[in-house]
Parts: sequence; structure tokens; C-alpha cells
Amino acid sequence: MAMRTVEFAAGLKADIYVPASDARGAGEAGDAGVAREALPVILWLHGGAWRVGDRTLAPDLQRYFADRGFAMVSIDYRLSGDAVFPAQLDDVRTAIRWVKEHAADYSFDPDAIGLWGSSAGGHLAALAAVTADAADIATAVHAVVDGYGAADLLAPDQDVPPTVGLLGGPVQERRDLAIAASPARHVTSSAPPFLILHGGADPLVPASQSVTLFEALAAADVPATLYVIDGFGHGFFNPVGGEELAGPPIDAGHLEADPHANATVRVHPAAPGDAISPPAASFDLIESFFRTHLTRP
Repeated sequence: MAMRTVEFAAGLKADIYVPASDARGAGEAGDAGVAREALPVILWLHGGAWRVGDRTLAPDLQRYFADRGFAMVSIDYRLSGDAVFPAQLDDVRTAIRWVKEHAADYSFDPDAIGLWGSSAGGHLAALAAVTADAADIATAVHAVVDGYGAADLLAPDQDVPPTVGLLGGPVQERRDLAIAASPARHVTSSAPPFLILHGGADPLVPASQSVTLFEALAAADVPATLYVIDGFGHGFFNPVGGEELAGPPIDAGHLEADPHANATVRVHPAAPGDAISPPAASFDLIESFFRTHLTRP
């Protein structure tokens, strides 16, 4: 259950989850002279092909990972039926700035912010992370988990109706906008570490999109790990019943039900033999990634 719902921009809300052991509500003052330890923050960006869904389309964010010591902030962003790109990216950037500006009010650590996204949210998480310096250093983040998001909207396998809705027209007629919306085309060496997870049997966003992003990150010498999970489809971060779209098959609940599924793993820089990443993707893997990059020794 969300500890607090706030409006971080006009018409856009965020649900804030914090560890259950913290008895005070987010934003509430504690005992005089007693300061709460600042929490690393993970922003969750929902899926839905940029056209449906809201901040409630998410895994159990209290379990993943508020009760493991993180502040989880699940945000809304404008959908493509209301505004075309770059409105969605602007909203994510606004949310990041809001977290930093209100860090003292909510016991957030402004120097430990991660993005975690599913499908359209994975795309937006990746794009916000790789374009932060060019847009506004105040929107920089420190780690990204991208779940089965599009990486290059000009690739033939991404010329699909949701992309048309996001751009406001066919890719061929919106090439400049499609380039601006393609994370793999904006990677620089200043990008934060990435963990990318994709289903090998995804029928909606092919795993080749995540391969493209991983290879762009590796070429820029950005720490990155890619898991292509055997037999998994689309939407596996979502809980059972958390379908992103009506009609297309969504693999909701699969990661929670099968945390030991085999995957093809690629790592940059290559790890020594005694530090190879686990061969299976899981929520524990995601937590470990964020803990490595967002928590202080």
C-alpha cells in the first residue's frame, strides 16, 4: 500500500513506498532532533505501449523493494492519446527533478536515484538516463533497469502502431522525432550502469531491441548487463492480472513464478571467471543491481 500519493506536476501523481519499519509517513516530521537515514530511490515507470496504464500498473513495490530498504516512487506520465513525444520524457525528467528537490522532505538520497521501467516505461527509463546531461544535469540518475523496452524506433521491427501513436505519425514521416526517441542512438560514456532484461520469446518488442541497446552501451564503455530469458514473453515484471494491453499476450507474473529461468547473459566489461553474473534473472537480481549502484558502503 502506498504510504503517500503526491502530485509532482499538474495532473500527474506519484505513489511513494518506504520501508514498513519506518513508522512515519513520507514527508512527516520525526521526533525533534532525530534525522532519518536517507533512502536510495527507485522510480518505477509503467508499461502500456505509451498509450494506456498508470502508476498502479506495477509489481508489488512494497515488496520490490521498499521493504528491502529503498524508497519506491511510481509515477504517472502523459499518454500518447493526450500528448505525443517528447511529453512522456519531459514528465519523467520532471519526476526526477521533483525527487531531488524534495529529498529532504521525504528522506530521499538525491545522490542515489535509479530508474526501473517496463516496456514503454523501460524505453523511457533508458532514454531519460542516456540524455540527462544534454537535457539538464539535474535529471541525471545513477542506475537503470530496462525491462523489454524499445531501443531504436527506426529499426524495422519497431515500426508498429504504438510507435505511430507516440510520434504522432509514421516513423518515415517523423524521422527526427524517432531519432530523438531512440535510446540506443544517444548513448555516451556518461550514461549510468544498466541492467537490461528481455524475454527471448517476446512477441511485441523483439529481444533484438535490447541487444541493440546493450551493444551501444558496451561500445561507449558503459557498464551493462543483458539477460535474454529463455521462453519469457512480454510484461513479465507485472503481477498476475497486470496486463498492459487488451489483446496481445502479456506474460504477467512470469518472473515471480519462475525466478530460476535460464537466460543468455552478456556483460560489459567482461567479468572475471569467479564473478560471472547468475545465469537466471529474478527480482533478487534486480535488487542486487540497485543495491550495488545506489547504496553507500
